[in-house]
Amino acid sequence: MRHPLVACLALILLAGCGQKAEEKKAVPPPSLITVTQAAKGEFEVVLETLGTLEVLADPKIGAEVAGRVTQVLARTGTQVKAGDLMAVIDAGDVALQNKADEAEARRIEALAKQQEKLAERQQTLMDKGFLSKNAGEDVAAQRAALAAQHEAARARADNSRRSLGKTQVRAPIDGIVEVQIVSPGDYVKVGDPLFNLVAPKKLRAHLPFAESLGPRLQVGQEVRLASPLAPGKVFTSRIKDIRPGIVEGSRSLDVLADIDNDGSLRGGGTVNAAVIVSARAEALTVPEQSIVLRPAGKVVYVIADVDGQKKAQQKPVRVGAKRSGRIEILEGLAGGETIALDGAGFLTNGAAVAVKEAAGAASKVPAGTQSAGGTTPAGAAGTKDAAKPEAALTPNPSPARVEGSVASR
Repeated sequence: MRHPLVACLALILLAGCGQKAEEKKAVPPPSLITVTQAAKGEFEVVLETLGTLEVLADPKIGAEVAGRVTQVLARTGTQVKAGDLMAVIDAGDVALQNKADEAEARRIEALAKQQEKLAERQQTLMDKGFLSKNAGEDVAAQRAALAAQHEAARARADNSRRSLGKTQVRAPIDGIVEVQIVSPGDYVKVGDPLFNLVAPKKLRAHLPFAESLGPRLQVGQEVRLASPLAPGKVFTSRIKDIRPGIVEGSRSLDVLADIDNDGSLRGGGTVNAAVIVSARAEALTVPEQSIVLRPAGKVVYVIADVDGQKKAQQKPVRVGAKRSGRIEILEGLAGGETIALDGAGFLTNGAAVAVKEAAGAASKVPAGTQSAGGTTPAGAAGTKDAAKPEAALTPNPSPARVEGSVASR
């Protein structure tokens, strides 16, 4: 009798425990999340790319006269101003040639003066009828020939005198000696390179963009540039030109922008550029982690009080540009809603939630920039969109995309 009674009690206890376990599973605890506000602020839609810098003025200084180099006063890295003496070529041969040319010019000048006097006497005789007209014309022709010879001799003398001045090689512009090619004792011919000079005050940025972005780019649009060589600095320019062709290999557009260099940039270096395509005074944005993918599409979870308990309500949204952790909301929110932040990916519609205070000011909308997907041409530097380059421009931008920036209010 005892064994059946014990078995019945055991079954009753097991059934009660199972029922309690089922009840606990049916009522899960609230999900612990953090929240933020859907905020409006200024928003710039921009296109960003990684470009290269080119020095606009980089003359190759060559020898204009032949001779042996006797002095080199400029070395690699030397900063020179226009007119500064950089090298000296032996002027002996050129000086002798100039003396010969000057002497020849004086000789022909003397002959021309003598012929001029002869022509005047012949003209007097012709007027009195003592000399034929043909003889007078011969004298006049000789006079004209000697005048032309004197002019040619004078030009040769001037040219050799100019060559004498070219034995002193001077800087044509302000700049820095990039390469010193010649050394004292070298014999140089006309055209032989002596120095490579660069003038880094004016640089040109070559900015590759996917050809699909061509309709959005226009001459005159503002460009913000940042370089790893100048951390924290942002250089402002505008699109100067868009090359009409497509770059072979990369299949990209070559967009040009000139930069006034303060000495911190160098030709051949890289530069992160953000082209301002458009700006909006009011744009609604949320943190990117608040957007989750559900069968209904992209949604955010708005936190609302329902029957005295906080619950997540699913709101489908249409998104725009995104970058730096924030994304623009084009449709679905009015602004000011409290939405789930951390933990949004684990929520379902109507789920109970418990709000945890985030460290710092997680509910505040940080200033930043946003982007939307695009493509990068094969072989081209990655392009993307950005704004607020002080924070957005980075040394290694990700592939091309359309982006924007937010300044929360």
